[in-house]
Amino acid sequence: MKFEHVEMTIRRITEELKARQSSDGSWNFPFETGTSTDAYMIILLRTLEINDEDLIRELTQRLLSRQEKNGAWKLYYDEGDGNLTATVEAYYALLYSTYYSTSDPQMRAAKKFIVKNGGIQKSHMFTKIMLALTGQYQWPAFFPIPVELILLPLSFPIHFYDISVFGRANLAPIMILATKKYSKKTKYSPDLSHLFTSRSSDFYSNEELRKLKTIADYMEKAVKYLIGLPFQLRQSAIERTKQYMLTHIEPDGTLNSYFSATFLMIFALLSLGSRKDAPLITKAIDGLKRMRCTIKGHTHMQYTTANVWNTSLISFAMQSAGISPSDPAIQKANRYLLEKQHIKFGDWAIRNSGVMPGGWGFSDINTFNPDVDDTTASLRALSATVQSATIRESWNRGVSWSLSMQNRDGGWPAFEKNIDKKIWNLLPIEGNKFLISDASSADLTGRTLEFLGHYTNLPKKHRIVKNGTNWLLTNQRKDGTWYGRWGICYIYGTWAAMTGLLAAGINPEEKHIQKALHWLKHIQNEDGGWGESCHSDQKNQYIPLGASNITQTSWALDSLIAAEAKPSREINFGIDYLLQKYDQKDWTDDYPVGQGMGGAFYIHYHSYRYIFPLISLTNYVKKYKNQ
Repeated sequence: MKFEHVEMTIRRITEELKARQSSDGSWNFPFETGTSTDAYMIILLRTLEINDEDLIRELTQRLLSRQEKNGAWKLYYDEGDGNLTATVEAYYALLYSTYYSTSDPQMRAAKKFIVKNGGIQKSHMFTKIMLALTGQYQWPAFFPIPVELILLPLSFPIHFYDISVFGRANLAPIMILATKKYSKKTKYSPDLSHLFTSRSSDFYSNEELRKLKTIADYMEKAVKYLIGLPFQLRQSAIERTKQYMLTHIEPDGTLNSYFSATFLMIFALLSLGSRKDAPLITKAIDGLKRMRCTIKGHTHMQYTTANVWNTSLISFAMQSAGISPSDPAIQKANRYLLEKQHIKFGDWAIRNSGVMPGGWGFSDINTFNPDVDDTTASLRALSATVQSATIRESWNRGVSWSLSMQNRDGGWPAFEKNIDKKIWNLLPIEGNKFLISDASSADLTGRTLEFLGHYTNLPKKHRIVKNGTNWLLTNQRKDGTWYGRWGICYIYGTWAAMTGLLAAGINPEEKHIQKALHWLKHIQNEDGGWGESCHSDQKNQYIPLGASNITQTSWALDSLIAAEAKPSREINFGIDYLLQKYDQKDWTDDYPVGQGMGGAFYIHYHSYRYIFPLISLTNYVKKYKNQ
């Protein structure tokens, strides 16, 4: 009877997904990232005096819909009383919109929360940068990454390309802005001085200043390597940084397809003398506006779009569930994916020379910044049709690119090889490890091994597989878990690592697998599900959510199913949870299980509630039904 219920749910999910497919073959589920982008869009439009009142009003309503009763805004449900930085950003945007004033009840409550929690000076450093460039905060005397860094050659022990591509996209405009000490106020600018709880407006805490001195000394020595007069060097560095930005603009006008980088680029161009109606700036703003979506009746500015990621995962999941590769929905999806394969060289080629493009990016506007996860996900979706000559050529390029991206330590990064210099840990930037580094991670390494083991003919004894396997075995934590960089967190990493190791030929009875299995079973909730809090990435240990959700339950279940020959009590209990919970809506349905920057930027993938239950339910039927 249970298998009938499971199969009925599988059919229902696939039909729902078919109905939600876009005309171009993709799935355009929202990529929801909290309220920062909504606030920053209001601030950008008002600062540039672009009076798009409909959009501004819609975004204020979205912000107010997310405000807590105590006046604060949160990054996730169980964050506690609220998040100071998110509250400062929302408060500023609502005042700047001109539709709300300091006397409104919502604003008084927000101000009370901000002051009670240390004031505006306790905000995240990136928020202070936004406040500085819009005239609300004083620029620091010096910024830890001098603009001259971009002039150092690749042969030097430290250089600009030691920073991850995501970090470079955001830091390049900041380096210009910090050098210029640029600031722009308008007649709409509110006065936020009442949010300071002391006269101090320092960018850096005492602890941050201690770290800053160490890295500043190092940077000073590095920059002294350059030959030339200080003024000439600075001007050359600014011009080089500007060119970096201009050569990384996507066809839609955004910088690397990221909202934050584009926002900062617009101000950097203004600081260099561009008019606010210059074509580069107006196109960038139009690109940001095209990222808008609707969530629960409210307009939200996405950080980027997730169409390629959604489409590759959904196409694969539906095919796994029995939808034929010849089905029109799959054919349309795979045509879309083939069109999105990259043919341009990007920054990844700097450390990976001699390799032709062949990866896929995350969003439908991404043309030169592929990543390993999207590439192997797209290849999985195309794997059943690889006999086609057209697809075979794309397949070979994608597989070759993925293999070439393995780090020297045996693991896989997201965007670029061997980006993991420890000196950057000294930067006084909250969450800098998420911004600066692109080190090997368990989720990328595990999923790459899973792809290679199940969808290619690469021998299990091949050095690439062996090196990846050894990296995972070496980086398992004492409690049996693995940390996942791009999701929350230990359930996510453990799922990816386990399924990758098993696909690479590791015996399920091997101690590393058994230890992980024991941990997953131990943390199963009383209702049969699993749930992990976003607190995990800040505490560097597993923190239970106190409730279950269907996505993390699906990850845990898929791990158990992959490792166990027969359906255990825990597996059946988890399947029962999924079947019962699938139609129930509560706060866990919106809980973010993706992470961009721990402590600052979390992601709610609206597609995950379909994708991962479909995959785990399908694997359950395939493995156990005929036993």
